[in-house]
Amino acid sequence: MPTDDAGADAGSDDPSDEEVVETAAEAADRVVFSRLDRSAVDDLDVTVTFEDGILEVDVYLNAPDASDDPDRVADDAALAARGAVDDLFA
Repeated sequence: MPTDDAGADAGSDDPSDEEVVETAAEAADRVVFSRLDRSAVDDLDVTVTFEDGILEVDVYLNAPDASDDPDRVADDAALAARGAVDDLFA
């Protein structure tokens, strides 16, 4: 298995870096849109990187008219992304 596509350990059962990034981004999106109506979200940017076994997740959410606290939703989305990746490696 090429090391460019391997996860933190180059074992055959580890997910690829691309799978890790996609899983994290999808989890973050699910949290945001399970808590807020799409019409309440003016802008959502989920940035995920996974390099050398290190996951970084940044969630920017602009939802000024949302009934829920957008900062809290963004934080929860980032936590969910990390959790989904942890589950992927479990």
